[in-house]
Amino acid sequence: MNYLADSNRYADMVYNRCGNSGLKLPAISLGLWHNFGGVDSFENGRAMLRRAFDLGITHFDLANNYGPPPGSAEVMFGEMLNQDFKGYRDEMVISTKAGYHMWDGPYGEWGSKKYLISSLDQSLKRMGLDYVDIFYSHRFDPDTPLEETMAALDQIVRQGKALYIGISSYDSEQTTKAVEILNRLGTPLLIHQPSYSMLNRWIEEDGLQEVLTRNGVGSIAFCPLEQGLLTNKYLKEIPKDSRASKETGFLNKDRVTEDVITKVKQLNELAENRGQNITQMALAWVLREGRVTSALIGASRVSQIEENVKALNNLKFTNEELASIDRILNS
Repeated sequence: MNYLADSNRYADMVYNRCGNSGLKLPAISLGLWHNFGGVDSFENGRAMLRRAFDLGITHFDLANNYGPPPGSAEVMFGEMLNQDFKGYRDEMVISTKAGYHMWDGPYGEWGSKKYLISSLDQSLKRMGLDYVDIFYSHRFDPDTPLEETMAALDQIVRQGKALYIGISSYDSEQTTKAVEILNRLGTPLLIHQPSYSMLNRWIEEDGLQEVLTRNGVGSIAFCPLEQGLLTNKYLKEIPKDSRASKETGFLNKDRVTEDVITKVKQLNELAENRGQNITQMALAWVLREGRVTSALIGASRVSQIEENVKALNNLKFTNEELASIDRILNS
């Protein structure tokens, strides 16, 4: 059966302007880091993508190494685009990245012009696209001049292979320099993708948020749920099918401590008083004050996407609620 998108898909989603640009992103974006690789169910991924789009999620975030195996998430996404979304391409914001290890030899990772441009060419072939909407430098390269990395991003835009460019996980000092270089080149930085959650507030401590605001750069927070820690999944024990039990990615058993679980339980009680669950409150908290353009979620099933989008039903916090959250986190 051919897919026909929900005619009311834009009715309830919140769209935020990305920095000083003309681009708006949905407050909730879908990342394909997990559960869209070659080892995963194509039909489950397809169902999640369809449901996300029907709920107004227009932004889909990938990277060259997403899978496993590396590259397979882009292949799967390309097949889904071809089968279901050909007529909706101009309604979608598609992003990908390069920076982490992708192939053997001296040119298969980090931030050289050789690697970044070669990687994007490969990504476009895997997805069957002429261009992506956003292309990211996935991580800062300490051994390549920042001028070279930024020049590669500028060249990619001028070649028409990406409409906008972004950076991910750069600190405030690195970001300031990147902004200055890109402004000189005439291709402004659109967006920064840092990790950010109630349990991971480094962008506040580092001053990155102020740098982005001052320079009119948008932001999209990855891991806003801390790989599932800020859900009800770990309130009793570590489930056998959870990321912590598999010890893949950033989350392992050592992080699921008694102290963390105690805090999550207290946060969950506060969320319930707001008419939300801990997941929804955690997403709303990241989006508070409008300083973060979009929260980037992952999902393993359709119901998780539906649950996460409901966070938008209550994005406001009282001063007392924010103070209570800080008190819990600092206890």
